[in-house]
Amino acid sequence: MTINGYADKLRVEPGQKIKFMINCENHEKYQAEIVQLIHGDINPEGPGLKIKPIDTNIKKEYKGRRQKIHSGSYVHVPDDPLFRDIHSFSLQAMIWPTTPDKGVQGLLTKWNDETKAGYGLFIDKGGCLALWIGDGSGKVEKISTGKKLVERCWFFVGASFDTSTGTVTVFQKPIVETFNGRFSLRYSLEKMTAHRTEVIKLKPETENEAPFIIAGYLESKTSRKDIVKGIYNGKIDRPRLADRSLTQQEMEQCIEAPFDDLVAAWDFADNIGRNGIEEPSKIIDKSKNKLHGTTSNLPARAMTGYNWTGDEHNFIHAPEQYGAIHFHDDDLTDAQWEVDFEFDIPDNFKSGVYAAHVKAGADEDYVPFFVRPKKGTATAKIAFLIPTASYLAYANTKFHDGPLTQLMTARAPIIEQHDMYLMEHWEYGHSTYETHSDGSGTCYSSPLRPILNMRPKVKTNLSPSLWQFNADLHLVDWLTEMGYDFDVITDHDLHEEGVDLLEPYNVVLTGSHPEYYSKNMLDGIEEYQHLGGRFMYLGANGFYWIIQYSPEKPEIIEVRKKHAVNTWKAEAGELHLSFSGEYGGIWRHRGRAPQKLTGVGFVAQGFDVSSYYRRNPDSFDPRVSWIFEGVGADELIGNFGLVGGGAAGLEIDAYDLSLGTPPETMLLASSEGHTNTYNPVTEEMFSPGPGLGGAENPRVRADMTYFPTPNGGAVFSTGSIAFLGSLSYNNYDNNVSRIVGNVLNKFMLDEPLSWETEGSYQVVSSKHGI
Repeated sequence: MTINGYADKLRVEPGQKIKFMINCENHEKYQAEIVQLIHGDINPEGPGLKIKPIDTNIKKEYKGRRQKIHSGSYVHVPDDPLFRDIHSFSLQAMIWPTTPDKGVQGLLTKWNDETKAGYGLFIDKGGCLALWIGDGSGKVEKISTGKKLVERCWFFVGASFDTSTGTVTVFQKPIVETFNGRFSLRYSLEKMTAHRTEVIKLKPETENEAPFIIAGYLESKTSRKDIVKGIYNGKIDRPRLADRSLTQQEMEQCIEAPFDDLVAAWDFADNIGRNGIEEPSKIIDKSKNKLHGTTSNLPARAMTGYNWTGDEHNFIHAPEQYGAIHFHDDDLTDAQWEVDFEFDIPDNFKSGVYAAHVKAGADEDYVPFFVRPKKGTATAKIAFLIPTASYLAYANTKFHDGPLTQLMTARAPIIEQHDMYLMEHWEYGHSTYETHSDGSGTCYSSPLRPILNMRPKVKTNLSPSLWQFNADLHLVDWLTEMGYDFDVITDHDLHEEGVDLLEPYNVVLTGSHPEYYSKNMLDGIEEYQHLGGRFMYLGANGFYWIIQYSPEKPEIIEVRKKHAVNTWKAEAGELHLSFSGEYGGIWRHRGRAPQKLTGVGFVAQGFDVSSYYRRNPDSFDPRVSWIFEGVGADELIGNFGLVGGGAAGLEIDAYDLSLGTPPETMLLASSEGHTNTYNPVTEEMFSPGPGLGGAENPRVRADMTYFPTPNGGAVFSTGSIAFLGSLSYNNYDNNVSRIVGNVLNKFMLDEPLSWETEGSYQVVSSKHGI
């Protein structure tokens, strides 16, 4: 994988420009062209790869070059005469280190490592707090406390230098108790407490061209950017800088009541999670000097500070207790590569799924992007709502833990080429299913980096076949082969435009796994349904996690995980989203279970083999029997397919009146025959025990449902991630394809759908446990 890249945006419309950034190693040249992506599954049992070259002016040869990623988050405060004029100084902060033993880490630094000039508070290679002073000639003094910091413990740390006497003081004090929101120290842990004073002859060279860095230090300067290294893992709260030597007692006073003459008093609780804030990356200095900074690579904000009491869990209500930022050495918001080529989308360009195909020797990469119609227009009656938020949530997921994957899937996992590459290149960033190098969860995800699992041909070792992007190309292929005209729109568009985006379409289709949703997105779909829009939910585990988009860089998403199916749990008090202040987790816990929107909701998962559906009595009701035209009464539905060999599998959704399934919902078909690898999800279980697996538990099933909505609309749901993988079976001549076609043809009609309400119908027999 010596060539890869990304685009400056995921979605684009005719008349706009899209830029591509390419990393090409070991090759002097590469070729590029624009292609249309139709089918990305290379399973020999399916129709195979379908990629259509598009004749454009970017089809040519380009010069290859290596582009590096510098990951890690920190705060950058531009160099200022106030920093350069400092001779005596004091540095202080509250810190919560998470990997104190990993090596040198910058805390508060005005340091240039190339010239060894400046000063800074560090964690040294021994895991101890240290003050560094360099005179720019190569001479450096490093004064250490000599006592190791303890991970995940709050410390009050500080250092001072008096230029008139050469006196240096460095100290660390553990904070083992807070109460009533008041600052409290107990110095009972002697081995964690240190105070060292020393006299040195060296004086810092502050004319060092270095910015003031919080959570790192300047390694070198290039023509384009500063290279920051020594990224700190952990929280920092209430950093302060003075231009005189303060005593420890004076520094303690500055924690909650900064002196008026401080050079800087940064407040990490300011400028987050409130309406109207457009620059959450801006760090506010509350001193008179207004030495504001900017975060790089989006460290986690809205984090509990040293004085969090546990009484309030929303940072909006108690901002003074959320004065911490959690930095990580593997955070990544933007790879910041240089542009290699640009593509101007022609005005007549057809909406669809496209990619820049770049090739160097035997290596290649596809950089996908989505072309939507021009804003305010529609070119078809059908819209395919691409789940870009979910793609980002899974971006560069590294399911590299073989034993764990084998336990989840009941089979030996197959490690793909992109898995191997990502395991060697952690700088490409994480998905929201992974933890950072310090064990804390990844809550942000950005498309401004190569996303190597969002490609055609790619499989995942978590599923028997495809997942997310490549799985959704099954639907693109079916729509194309069956001759339907359709527009492509994205989650990002829906969040920004709401129902106005959907209203022009007679019918909106989802992909296989639209899992991550913002409030704006849910509101848009609900309003569309109420206006008479028709909605086809062709997947499962959808409308599940609560997300928010960055108000500053709207391509970036945030999620906080807890109390549901997840791979990490937010720390206590940190479940609210920093972009908005709203409660995170899953929509079910905010009273908006997916059943209210689609009739079904996430109930179970398993990753071995997929099963089939059997028709229920409701499917023969005259009001919905047209859905099964051409399907026999006893015919098994979807006992075939490219994803686990069946249409019902991986993650599955079920009907549940108690969670909001509309009472008029028709329960058309249900899956059966799942293995015991399939088990109820966390929020479905009141207590663990035997008999919960798919072979024994009637609750473990995928339900196919239909219900009418106001003004002649309707909602059809299939309740399975694997469903779309069955569309192409037998050259598209099968009962899954037939059912989807019957519904889509009906939903495309311009006239309102009729729904006779007279008479009664039975939902389903009691054997299904409803």
